[in-house]
Amino acid sequence: MPELLLELFSEEIPARMQARAAEDLARLVGEALKAAGLQAEGLKTLYGPRRLTLVAGLPAATAPVEEELAGPAPEAPERALTGFLGKVGLDEAVLPAIRAAAGKAEAGADLAVHAADSVTLVLKREKKGEKLFARVVKPSVPTGELLARHLPDILRKMPWPKSMRWGGTSNFVWVRPLKRILCLFDGAVVPFSLALGDDNGHGLASSDRTEGHRILSPGDFAVHNFSDYATQLAAKHVVIDPVERARRVREGVAALAAAEGVEVVPDEGLVAEVAGLVEWPVPLLGRIDDAFMDLPPELMRTTMRVNQRYFALRRPDGSAAPYFALASNIAAIDGGKAVAAGNERVLRARLSDARFFWDLDRKQPLEAFLPKLESVVFHAKLGTQGQRVARLERLARFLAQKLGADAGLAARAAKLAKADLATGLVGEFPELQGIIGRYYAVKDGEDPRVAEAIAAHYRPAGPGDAVPSEPVAIAVALADKLDQLAGFFAADERPTGSGDPFALRRAALGVIRILRENGLRLDLSDALAEAFFGYPQAVGSTANPEFGLAVAQEAMKAGFQPDPKSDHPPMVAAFAAGLLDFLADRLRVQLRAEGERHDVLAAVLPGGGADLVRLLARASALRAFLEGEDGANLLAASRRAANILRIEDKKDGPHAAATDAALLKTAPEQALSAALDIALPEARAALAAEDDTTAMAALARLRAPVDAFFVDTVVNDADPALRRNRLGLLARLRAAIDQVADFSKIEG
Repeated sequence: MPELLLELFSEEIPARMQARAAEDLARLVGEALKAAGLQAEGLKTLYGPRRLTLVAGLPAATAPVEEELAGPAPEAPERALTGFLGKVGLDEAVLPAIRAAAGKAEAGADLAVHAADSVTLVLKREKKGEKLFARVVKPSVPTGELLARHLPDILRKMPWPKSMRWGGTSNFVWVRPLKRILCLFDGAVVPFSLALGDDNGHGLASSDRTEGHRILSPGDFAVHNFSDYATQLAAKHVVIDPVERARRVREGVAALAAAEGVEVVPDEGLVAEVAGLVEWPVPLLGRIDDAFMDLPPELMRTTMRVNQRYFALRRPDGSAAPYFALASNIAAIDGGKAVAAGNERVLRARLSDARFFWDLDRKQPLEAFLPKLESVVFHAKLGTQGQRVARLERLARFLAQKLGADAGLAARAAKLAKADLATGLVGEFPELQGIIGRYYAVKDGEDPRVAEAIAAHYRPAGPGDAVPSEPVAIAVALADKLDQLAGFFAADERPTGSGDPFALRRAALGVIRILRENGLRLDLSDALAEAFFGYPQAVGSTANPEFGLAVAQEAMKAGFQPDPKSDHPPMVAAFAAGLLDFLADRLRVQLRAEGERHDVLAAVLPGGGADLVRLLARASALRAFLEGEDGANLLAASRRAANILRIEDKKDGPHAAATDAALLKTAPEQALSAALDIALPEARAALAAEDDTTAMAALARLRAPVDAFFVDTVVNDADPALRRNRLGLLARLRAAIDQVADFSKIEG
């Protein structure tokens, strides 16, 4: 099959944009080919610092296409007929033939009216009379012509996150100045340019030429196909495959490290970024001055990674090694000694800056930085970081008491958790917040649990990050996330379908993971209400009467009823209930991602309370029950009962869950009533004791009497009293099941 080869050669493309740009190019080209009737085979893209490459197999031309277009009736006004004829490429000279054929078409047989090279007119008899049709044959089009027609428009539509103009001669934009367009189909240049009207498109036009490595193999050269393209570029010091470049970087720096008896700190993100910065990776090793080896390894690692894209190395025991690795873009004649030495000088300057802030910050205790937070805005609607610290201290103490942690230590850790935000070092390296606070807390002699909580309270930062496991750290981490959720929801800054600027979904998943992975029993309604209660304007202050109102009103509309025993005002409790719905939705998303049945979770949510661990245990028991024969049959019976009640309730309901024993005339209804008398209290007691298996077993014993009831009993009896009593019996059945789960939420 003929081959399409397209390369877009430019100045250096930012590494973070390369992969997405290749995906967008493949998508746009694929859509254009599909619309033209072409099916690409083996379409793939490659990308690197200076080029995006696309290669695919394509047919030599499109296949001819026959299309049938419906027209007016033959007796239609002349204007309608000539309009249709013009649409299919014919003129009014055909009108006499149409008039002459009118009335002669027979059902089931097409009557030919006129035939031209690519258009055939026929009459068809339909139910409503005769109708004119045109069969139009679209001829084959060479693929090269289609590519030349569509590619300029595709390049102008490339959706770069950021783009630029250059040269002042064209409005055409690209991420960096575009230098060349190589485009071959079946070995021949596909001729097109980016000129559009008076816009000269920077004079860019397609050719068969590209360029090698900027320094090692400068100059342009011609290629004939993809194989020739890949071979010549490899000879001219360009690795076009990003996967291969990443492999060379990863394995190269690992080999250099192993030669010194050390290892590379794993960092696939950095490997991918470096592979997007170099066309010809040459791994090198540099040495770190001993004078800096007493700095925290996280500080050295961040300095090297963020500022210089260096790889950190460590000894087998995990301590920092006095080396760093990098990937140069040139193979120097001295083996890279000069390049390594230059990078060592650069790193020495960077580490000196870090040393300055490290030494300066440690001249005072961590607590001394707290006053500065009073002038740092957390969010315009939520006050300063200083105000947030006060909320965290209060909330962490509350949570510690619920979770069995030391409340005094939790409050102390929460008080100091944000102090390092005001330090010079975190100001220079924001990535180290929390980590630097831990080092300063240790230096100040704080309790080790306090220091650990300061470092861990941001975790988990992502799906692969571990959750805190020490009780004090757990209390502070939960306080941080619950305060964040409560505050931004109260300020009506909730996530939308298009964005989550305050990372509230991540915070919610963090809460869920901390509770699940530590098996913690916590009433989230109570905790969220306490978090919301920490905002002064949340409890009726005239400063902001709308604060939290939108979420509370939504919960009330959804049927929220305040607990009279709650310590929190009704509006605060309603707000917590509304936010709990968001957490439950995140939990459902997480379970779906894990391959679990999220519908089972939805079924136990209405009566499951706000204890996630308890909720998941009930969901697990229900899932096991439904996978058995008794559960599947009871689910079917429950749905049948619910459907009958829904229909009959519309007539004269609702029907109370009550039974008059004197009106139980048949053996099946008597057996079902007796079974319910036993199952209802047994299931209720088992749930109160958190014995889900026993509760499910109580429901399972209803299966046989329910089956018999529906086989032998007519619910809608002619006697109104019997009908009402039997509907009440079904309502009791529904109530028995509903106290365990809402079976209407079960899918399938």
